[in-house]
Amino acid sequence: VVVALLSPAAPPANEPATVRPFAAGDLDEATVEIFADALADPCLILDRRSVIVHRNKAAIEQFPSVATGNPIALSLRNPALLTAIDAARRTGERQTIELHQTIPNETWHKVSVSPLSRPSGPDSPSPPLVVTMQNLTEAKRIDALRADFIANASHELRTPLASLIGFIDTLLGPAARDAAARERFLNIMRAQATRMSKLIDDLLSLSRIEMRQHVRPTGTVDLALLLREVSEALTAQAGEASVEVKVETPPGAAMVTGDRDELFEVFENLLDNAVKYGGDGGRVDVVLAPVTSRPGYDYAVTVTDYGAGIEAAHVPRLTERFYRVDAESSRRKKGTGLGLAIVKHIVNRHRGLMTIKSAPGEGTRVEVLLPR
Repeated sequence: VVVALLSPAAPPANEPATVRPFAAGDLDEATVEIFADALADPCLILDRRSVIVHRNKAAIEQFPSVATGNPIALSLRNPALLTAIDAARRTGERQTIELHQTIPNETWHKVSVSPLSRPSGPDSPSPPLVVTMQNLTEAKRIDALRADFIANASHELRTPLASLIGFIDTLLGPAARDAAARERFLNIMRAQATRMSKLIDDLLSLSRIEMRQHVRPTGTVDLALLLREVSEALTAQAGEASVEVKVETPPGAAMVTGDRDELFEVFENLLDNAVKYGGDGGRVDVVLAPVTSRPGYDYAVTVTDYGAGIEAAHVPRLTERFYRVDAESSRRKKGTGLGLAIVKHIVNRHRGLMTIKSAPGEGTRVEVLLPR
C-alpha cells in the first residue's frame, strides 16, 4: 500500500498532469500529501527551506498554531527539533527525538524527521522532509502514575513494617521478661499488622476493579435496601464516634443495574469517611432520591456530614490514590488513602458520576448519580 501511494501516478492520456512536484527527482507532491492525510498521527511536510507546505488533519487538531506557509522554526521553537531537521537534511537519514512542551498543556511527542529523497552528492540540494509526531502524553502519564503508586505503596507498607521490626527486636532483647511492655507492644504490633492487611486488601480491590472497569455490571440492586444495610453495618462505629446517621429513601424499591458487592463498598467507604472525618458535626445524612433533571441518570445518593470541611484546593485531588488532606490524621484513623479512588473506579464502571463539594466550616457533601 505504501509503495502504491508513493509511486507517482501518470496522468491519463490526453490530460495534463495536475500534480506539482517539489523538484526534479523528488516524490510527487500531491501523492505525498494524500499519504500524509491518511496517517492517524500528526504529519507535516516541509519544503527545502523548512517551510511548512502541508499539514494533515491530526496536525491541525493537535497543533493549531502550526500554519502552512510559515517556517517550522516559528511554530515549534524547539532546539532539538531544529537540530534533527538539520541532521536529516545533511545525512539523508531519519532522525528521532522526543518533543516535550509545557504550553498550553504539558505534552510529549515522539517526533520522526524523514527526508523524501537521499542526497546524491555533497552539492545536491537538501530534500523535502516529512515530520511525524506520535503522542506519548498518555503513556508518560501512566508511567508517572505507576511510579508514584509504587513509591506510595512502598512508603505506606514500610512504616508499619519498620514499627513491627523495632518492637520484635525490643521483645527479643530488653523487654523479653517485661510482661507489661510485652502486652503493650503486642497490641501495637497487632494494630500495625491490621493496617498493612487493610492496605493490601484495598490494593487488591482497586486492581480487580480496574481490570473490569470496561465491563458494565449486569446484576440488579435495590439501592434503598442497600443503603439501609450499609448504615446498619456501621452502627457500632457511628455509636463510638457519637454520630447520628440518618438514612432517607423513597417508598418502595429503587432498582439499578449494578454489582451489589461493589456498590456496597462504595457507600460503605463514603459513610465510613463521613463518620471518621466529619463526625465532629455529630450527624451524617444519607439521602436517596430519583433524578429528573440529569439526563442519563435515574437516582442520586448524597452523603452529607457537618464536620470541619475541606479547603477548596484539596477537593479535586481527593480521589487520587494515597492523597490525604492530613496524612497523620488519616493514618491515626486507620485510613489507607485508597477509599475514594476505589469509589471513583466503581462508580465509573457503573456508568455513574461522583461529585464532591466541601468548604471549611460547612462540612462535606458527596453525590453519586447512577443510571437505572
